Amino acid sequence: MNWFDTKALVAGTALALAVLLGIALGSHGLAHFDPALTGYAIGSTLAAFAVGYRFVVWAQRPPSRMYFKRGFQLLFRRGNKSSTAPAITQPPSAERLPLPIGAGTLGAALATNFAAQTFIRRRSVYRWVMHLCLSGGSTLAFAITFPLVFGWIHFESFPDNAEMYRVLMFGLPVDSFSVHSFKALVMFNLLNVAGVIVLVGLVMAAIRRVTDVGERATQTFFEDILPLLLIFAVTATGLALTVSYKFLAGRGHGLWAVIHMVSVVALLLYIPFGKLFHMFQRTCSLCVSLYKKAGTDGARAHCRRCGEDFASQMHVDDLKTVLDQLGFNYRFATAKGEVHYQDICPACRRRLLALNQGRTLGR
Repeated sequence: MNWFDTKALVAGTALALAVLLGIALGSHGLAHFDPALTGYAIGSTLAAFAVGYRFVVWAQRPPSRMYFKRGFQLLFRRGNKSSTAPAITQPPSAERLPLPIGAGTLGAALATNFAAQTFIRRRSVYRWVMHLCLSGGSTLAFAITFPLVFGWIHFESFPDNAEMYRVLMFGLPVDSFSVHSFKALVMFNLLNVAGVIVLVGLVMAAIRRVTDVGERATQTFFEDILPLLLIFAVTATGLALTVSYKFLAGRGHGLWAVIHMVSVVALLLYIPFGKLFHMFQRTCSLCVSLYKKAGTDGARAHCRRCGEDFASQMHVDDLKTVLDQLGFNYRFATAKGEVHYQDICPACRRRLLALNQGRTLGR
């Protein structure tokens, strides 16, 4: 019995080593690494290993593997018939795509599905704003925190002017500003801004989980409540640090720093095992966007019962392959030969189900 997936173990180890290497190189051999942030670095390394391990395990499942396979094929291929690019390995019934696809479709999917999250707006504007606050605020916080923790970015005062700061990235000066400037005000409070944005999203999420009947009926503590509590703990303790050194003369700062570090590490270690892992699974939606574009421009599947166009032929054929890999046999014999259940459109499937139930009941 294999306790570990070898490919996933290699991927997780490689990602963890990449984080350690990034810390070592980005901080110039730990010259710009703050030892007080060691806990964050260890938590990030362990989380990177777990994310890499679980992602590879998930990506090897037949459905996700097929989506990624097709996504990469469609990304690096142009559909122009005059193109000399190698053809995709696809079912004989599929045609070469008449229009170029790839980078443009991927860019549009990144903008709409990841940044704007328009698919949520179509369901509910309230949920859309809530998700934008949570994802946007968290992304901004991570984009600031990780480079600072890993020593990739640090600040130094000028030798002859303590009120002027120099910004160094990977040891190279990239900017400078006065501590009294508007730029300093923004840069030193970006994490607080991110925290307030996240708090707005958390309040909206809490209201929805308390008032929405459907959410109350289906939510679980580990999948739905715990991630909100962890995000709240990180946000609240981070803002508490600001309150401590700005308004309380540093009282309680050491305690809040420890609590904040523990909450951040707990959140990082939760990500690979809980609901927040969907951040990485959403990458599959990019392949789905390429898939849909290919289906629109390529050959179409027609129902074996009514003859109507109902899906792309590539999608239907790939679905048959995945079902076979999962051990499901949806083929059945008819007077006209063997037919696969996926060759029947959804409307006709419902009609056939009703007809067969009627025959079973003797009607």
